Amino acid sequence: MQQIRARILGAAAGGGLPQWNCGCENCRMARAGDIPAQTQSSLAVSANGTDWAILNASPDIRAQFAATPELHPTGLREMPLRSVLLTNGDIDHVAGLLTLREMQPFTLFATPGIHEVIAGNPIFAALDCAVVPRAPLALEEPAEIVPGLTATLFAVPGKVPLYMEGGEVVTDLVGEQTVGVELRAGSVRAYYIPGCARLDEALRARLTGAALVFFDGTLWRDNEMIAAGLGQKTGRRMGHMSMSGSAGSIAAFDGLELGRKVFVHMNNTNPVLRPGAPERAEAEAAGWTIGQDGMELIA
Repeated sequence: MQQIRARILGAAAGGGLPQWNCGCENCRMARAGDIPAQTQSSLAVSANGTDWAILNASPDIRAQFAATPELHPTGLREMPLRSVLLTNGDIDHVAGLLTLREMQPFTLFATPGIHEVIAGNPIFAALDCAVVPRAPLALEEPAEIVPGLTATLFAVPGKVPLYMEGGEVVTDLVGEQTVGVELRAGSVRAYYIPGCARLDEALRARLTGAALVFFDGTLWRDNEMIAAGLGQKTGRRMGHMSMSGSAGSIAAFDGLELGRKVFVHMNNTNPVLRPGAPERAEAEAAGWTIGQDGMELIA
């Protein structure tokens, strides 16, 4: 029977939980051990449990590998890692590539646009192209990323990385800079969408009938960081739809025919990270699972 194994390596957004410079309630509780700490956004996937692909290379990838026995070396330098696939060029999704520079072969998949971002920064030359080949993956063009598992990238509304912002910022741009991943093993479909500004009808239609969806859970409410006194940007300004409210993801997914739906990429301020919080109960009552580091799901 064909299946997709997925293990959440990191459930938090950029900065993780606790974030190093933050004293918000969640971060204080995580430091005290009252709620689970979470590392930055990344997912490991496999069709056979032996060969693995990593979706997004988080800055925490060294600790994530250490905490995941399936990713440990099988010999002196033999690894189950076969590929890394990037969904955008955000620092919290590409910085971990520098940890993977130890002359270890794997394939790096990304859209041509994201590969240009990587190629344009000389520090990534430390990841030797002769050892880690760059594989441009056009939108809507499936590719096998590990044996038995294909990935198809598709555009989702989002924005360019913060370090690439210019004058006018488009927060729901549709193109190569922010993509979702469709995973297929035979007839089984799963999706990984850690960043999304809007769930439009095309995306709803694509997701219908999927066995498993990992979706952007950055903020509970759009003005969350402003209300907490931790910033001046709304979730919408950062290219993320919030969970709650009439324009949020919980409402947008309502009535959509799916298997399991899991929130990932949660900001350190998000109250759903606190077991027992009313916001978490509301999300779970709507059929959502709150992702956490180490959680394994099989589709």
